[in-house]
Order: sequence, then structure tokens, then C-alpha cells
Amino acid sequence: MKLSVRAGMAGVAAAAVAVGVAEVVAALTGPLSAPLLAVGGVVVDNVPPAVKDFGVSVFGVHDKAALITGTAILLAIYAYGVGAVAVRSWRVALAGIGLFAIVGVAAAVTRHDAGVLAALPTLVGAGLAIFVLRYLLDLAPGVTTGVGPPRADGPVPDDAPTEKAGTSGSAYSYESRRRFLKALGIAGGLALVSGVGGRLLTSRRAVTQARKEVVLPVARQTAPPLPSGVQAPGATPFVSSNKDFYRIDTALYPPQVDPSTWQLKIHGMVRNPITITWAELLERPMIERYVTLACVSNEVGGDLIGNALWLGTPIKELLDEADPLPGADQVVQRSVDGWTCGSPTATLRDGRDALLAVGMNGVPLPVDHGFPVRMVVPGLYGYVSACKWITEIELARFEDFDAYWVPRGWSQQAPIKTESRIDTPRDGAARSPGTVTIAGVAWAQHRGISKVEVQIDDGPWAVTDLHETASADTWRQWSYPWQASEGQHILRVRATDTSGQTQTSTPAPPAPDGATGWHSVQVNVG
Repeated sequence: MKLSVRAGMAGVAAAAVAVGVAEVVAALTGPLSAPLLAVGGVVVDNVPPAVKDFGVSVFGVHDKAALITGTAILLAIYAYGVGAVAVRSWRVALAGIGLFAIVGVAAAVTRHDAGVLAALPTLVGAGLAIFVLRYLLDLAPGVTTGVGPPRADGPVPDDAPTEKAGTSGSAYSYESRRRFLKALGIAGGLALVSGVGGRLLTSRRAVTQARKEVVLPVARQTAPPLPSGVQAPGATPFVSSNKDFYRIDTALYPPQVDPSTWQLKIHGMVRNPITITWAELLERPMIERYVTLACVSNEVGGDLIGNALWLGTPIKELLDEADPLPGADQVVQRSVDGWTCGSPTATLRDGRDALLAVGMNGVPLPVDHGFPVRMVVPGLYGYVSACKWITEIELARFEDFDAYWVPRGWSQQAPIKTESRIDTPRDGAARSPGTVTIAGVAWAQHRGISKVEVQIDDGPWAVTDLHETASADTWRQWSYPWQASEGQHILRVRATDTSGQTQTSTPAPPAPDGATGWHSVQVNVG
């Protein structure tokens, strides 16, 4: 094994220890101060929209895990290079570790509400990286003097003599390799234990117990029982479970908000500013509603959409109490982590069941979905309405403020478009000749679906059977008995909403205000 390879391995081990121990320190200074999460957060905030769209389209709800994994891989490559350079120039290696520290500190201290202590995990990690790298290089076989950096005799080329001659040299080589590999193993173990331990410590400080202790209030208005015919055979479940409900947001680590300290501030262009506590919120009249939420990043036929039973207080009543001033056409919502979105004030006051929600499918909101409080607005894409971990509402004007995604190329206002999807048969499925059930979902929240049609190959459009639904604010399932003949077939679907608008066949990407086009699948019958 070449000396540069051994040194590179030492660099990776040193970086792993640094990141692992930083996780332990971050348990005290906040999870977002950990270097990987801090740098990942900066990437999320500054990545070009096209890259973000690509990530969501490829990884879907796993986009955050992919980002963290990619960041870790890049760090490992960088650390390998630092280690390889260290045997030639210790000063350059120190500069490389210093650059790691600068990037990590800058990312951590610029996070929303971060203080100077946010720099501590990276600084501790960088200090340990220097110590571990030097120690491992001192043990690395291949330096006849046995002296690690700094070296007084200049760089050591890869083809330089690395072992003493004779039997004693072989013994030396074996023993030195053994010590080096043992030290690498210890470093790797320390990195793993500290990384996992730090994450567990962070979890123990999380709000899991506080959420378990929440007792949801009884709804003033409960949701009517679901009709017996809401479910189409083969379609996705009408009600999405909490664990299966899609999650797309910018938080690499879900904010941990203690409900006992939570407050919502309503201010800005209002006559009567309001601050409401968690206890006061739970005392307000609550209603239950089934509402389907959709992400603007959802491709045609995609699964970034879900339907749940939400419990919350009508946001209209709170806005009416705050009494917006004339011209306050935007309701800016802020998350505890600083993320913003903006909804039209008129939309939130037009009578739809826009909720400040505390419950999801009969339990307190999951942390991933906004515990303790989030916004739920029927008919608007999530990026302009579905603020999780909400702590602030500001009445403003669209011309004065652009929320988080608007400067990144997305539309200021984004009503959900009329769309439909085939759930069964799946694309590429094989079926036998005879009756084949085609089924799926269609949605046009707050307008409702009046008709769904399917097309077999290039034949005429056939009207499907519409199943019952909870309200115009939820998706609607449909099915169609197809008499399938042998061969390869293309199935298409389109929906019409209650306003008479039929979804367009023109394909368009999600940006800037939602994808369009007809979903199609290929089915092989034989």
C-alpha cells in the first residue's frame, strides 16, 4: 500500500472523528450547529432551483438523506486529499483542516437564530482532526524514521524506501502496519459511537415526550363519516397514514419546538396585533376536516400528495380578530427555522377551511409534519401555504415581500391545478386479456372533481365511475372496467373540475407553479 493511500485513509479517519464528536457537542448547542447539517442547510438555501427540482424528482421524499449522504462523501474525498498532502506538507494539511473549520463555522453561525456557540461543534471537531491525523501519520508504516509530520527532511515520495531490509525490517513492517490498522479501527469506532451517541442525545432532548403528553381538544365540528364508497379498488388509500404522508421541506433536521414555550405572533398590517400561547390555542374552537395537500414539485403522475384528517382552529377567525388593514393582501407565515411562505389574505378569509392545525389523523402532529402547529390551506400548493412549525404570521403586501421560494423562481401565488393519476395498472404492468380495472385519483382542491375520463391508445375518451368523496377539498377516486385485448396499450387519464375546466394535455414541469399534462402508463396484455 502506498504511503499516500495510508495517509489518505488517516485523513478520512480524522474527518470521521471530527464529524462524530461534533454531533456530541451539537447535542448541547443545537442539532443544526453540527457541521454536516449546517453545511447542508446552506446548500438547501442556495442551490439553484433546477438542481433542487432535479433532487426532488430523483429522490422524492428522500432528498434530504441524499443531500447529507452526498455531503459526507464529498467531505471524505476532501479529507483523503488532506491526509495525502500531509506527508508532504503539514502546513498545507493544516490549512485544509482550517478551511473545513471556516466553512463549518460560517454555515453554523448563519443559520436562523444561531449564536456564537453554534461554532463550537466545528471548532472542537477541527481540533480533534488535527490531533488524530498527526497521531495516525506517526503510526503509518513507510516512514523509516518513524517520525510523522512535521518533517524536517522534506517530502517523502511514494517510491521511496519504506521498510528496513532483512528479517527485522519485515517484522517492523508487520508490527507497524498492525498498529496503524488498529489505530484506524479505534478512530472509526470512536467516530461511529460519537456520531450515533450524539444523534441519540439530540433525540433525547427532542420534543418526543412533550408530544406524547399532548391531549388534543374535542372538535367543535367533527368531520362527517367517510362515505362507504370512497375507495376505488387498486387505488392509493383514501386517507394517507402519517408515516406514509409525503414530506418535502427545507429542514434537514425537523425543528424541535416545545409546546409549553410555543407562541404565535400575528402582527404587521393589522389593527389588533395578537400573541397566542399553546394553552390559549387549545382553548379555541377546533374543527376537523379532511384536506388533501399537494407539493408544487409533484411531477405528473407523482406521489407528492396526500390526504389526511386535520384538527385545528380556523385561521379566518384569528385574522378577523387581528383585523388586517386595507392593502394587506399577503399573509406571511414564518417557521421557527426562519422559512417563509405567503398566502393571499383573501383566500384565507373566503370561507374555505384553512386551519391552524394541531392534529393529524387523530393524533398530535408528528414532528416531521410540523408539531406543535402548522398551517393547512385547501387549494394552495404547500410552498405558499403549508407552513410547518409556525411561530409567526405577518400581514403584508405582495409587492413589499417575497417569501422563501419566490426569489428562487417560483410564482408568488399558486392555486392547485386540476390533475389526475392512474394508480393501477402501474406503468409496465402485465395483465391477462379480459376485464381489467383501471383506477386512480383526481384532485382540484376547493373546486372538486366532476368528471374523470380515460383513453385507451388513441381511442375515444371514456367516462369513469366517480367514487364518493369527503368534500371538494379532498382528492376523488375513480375506476373504469376495461375490456383488455392482447397487445401493448397506452392508457391516459384526464379530469374535469366543477368549474368545467378540464386539465390540459400540454406538458409542463413543476416550476414555476405546478406541472401539467396527462398521466399515461403502458400496459402489456397477453
